[in-house]
Amino acid sequence: MKNILITGYSGFVGSHVLNDINHLYKIKLLGRSKGCSSYEHLTANIDAISDYSKVLQDVDTIIHIAARVHVMNENSSDPLRDFRAVNTAGTLNLAKQAANAGVKRFIFVSTIKVNGESTSNASPYKSSDRTKPEDPYGVSKSEAENQLLLLSKETGLEIVIIRPPLVYGGGVKANFASLFKLVGKRIPLPLRAINNNKRSLVSVYNLIDLIKVCIEHPKATNQVFLVSDDNDISTSDMVALMAKVQGVNNYSIPFPVWCFHLLGRLLNKQEVIDRLVGSLQVDITHTKKTLNWKPPYSVEEGFAKCVEKNKGKK
Repeated sequence: MKNILITGYSGFVGSHVLNDINHLYKIKLLGRSKGCSSYEHLTANIDAISDYSKVLQDVDTIIHIAARVHVMNENSSDPLRDFRAVNTAGTLNLAKQAANAGVKRFIFVSTIKVNGESTSNASPYKSSDRTKPEDPYGVSKSEAENQLLLLSKETGLEIVIIRPPLVYGGGVKANFASLFKLVGKRIPLPLRAINNNKRSLVSVYNLIDLIKVCIEHPKATNQVFLVSDDNDISTSDMVALMAKVQGVNNYSIPFPVWCFHLLGRLLNKQEVIDRLVGSLQVDITHTKKTLNWKPPYSVEEGFAKCVEKNKGKK
C-alpha cells in the first residue's frame, strides 16, 4: 500500500480528497490544522524554512493542495510577496525535501489562473499555451510550476501539475454557494440574459478522480493537466441547472448585459462583472488522451451532489 502525504487537508478540496482516498492508501498529513488522530501528522507551515523530514519518511506520493488562496478583497500591503512566500517558496521547499527523502511523485494542485483570467473572444485555454497570469495568486502558482519542473530535471522527482478552474461541490463556499442558495430560495435574479458566455467548471468529485489517476498513471509524469466537467455552460444555464437540481422554478429574469458592464465601471467592480458575464473555458483534450480519462460525473450530476451533501448536514 502506497504512503500518500496530503497538504491542505482541512480545506474544501483537501478534505474531500482525504475522505475519498483514505481507505485506498496509508495517509500522512502536513499542515497547520490539527490532524485526525487516525493519521500520522506534522504540524507545520508551508514556507521556505520549515523542516518536513519527520513526515516525509517512506512517503511515495505527495498531493500538495495547501496554498495561500486568491481572495477578492486583498488587504495585504504586498500581496505578491505574501503569495510567493507560501505558494512558490513554500512549495519548492517541500518539493526539495521530498526529493531528498526519496519521494517518487509530487502532485501540485495549481490553478487555471496560471493561464489567465478570461477566454472571452478567444479560444479555450490549453495546457500547452504560454502562461499569462494576471494577479499575484496566479503569478505565484505559475512560478511554483516552473521551479517544480526544473527541480524534476535536477532530481528525478516526478511532477504532476493540475490546473482546475472553479471547483464546486458539497461544502463549497463563496460566490458559488451564495448563488446556489439564492436560486433555491426562489429569489429572482437578473441573470437570464447572460447566455452567450461559457464557463468551465469542475466538480470536486471529478477533480478527485483525476488526482487518483495521477497517483498511479505512468504517463502523468512531468505533465500539466487542465481539468473540467467537459461541458461548459453560460451563467444563465448555470442558474437554470441550479434550480432544476433543487426542484424549484427558475425565476431568473433578463437584464441587459451592457447594464452589468456599466454598473461594473460605476462601482469599480469590473473584475466581478467580468467573472459573471465573461467566458473562461479550458480544453481538456490533452488530459483525456494522455491519461485515457474522462470526467465520471456530468455537470448536472455534480450540481445534484451539492444538494445531497447539503441535505446531509440538516
